[in-house]
Amino acid sequence: MSRETVDSICAALPGAHWASHHDGGLDAWKIGDKMFACIGMANDGVSVKCADVETAQFLIEIGAAQKAKYFHRSWVRVPFDGKAADEFRDRIHTSYAIVRASLPKKLQATLAPRNDGSA
Repeated sequence: MSRETVDSICAALPGAHWASHHDGGLDAWKIGDKMFACIGMANDGVSVKCADVETAQFLIEIGAAQKAKYFHRSWVRVPFDGKAADEFRDRIHTSYAIVRASLPKKLQATLAPRNDGSA
């Protein structure tokens, strides 16, 4: 996996936009003003939101993800090494759906539906 793959997955999601922090900090994919995927300075993985702390802990315990430093415990970091594109796509799409659902209904209504039929 690579940054380019993550960027292409994120860019295909309705309303998603890339936000770069030119101060050397994090690069993030956002919907509205909320982040759903984040790539740090090391550029070796992506941090994504999980439905809850328990899901994040489960993914960490089974080795599918790592603790996302400096993020809330409901976020995990998925390293680029050794993961299939489908795993990344699933984690990113899940994070996007969670964050999209948390946006104000008025903003949600302006977003195009997802290609997979999800709201």
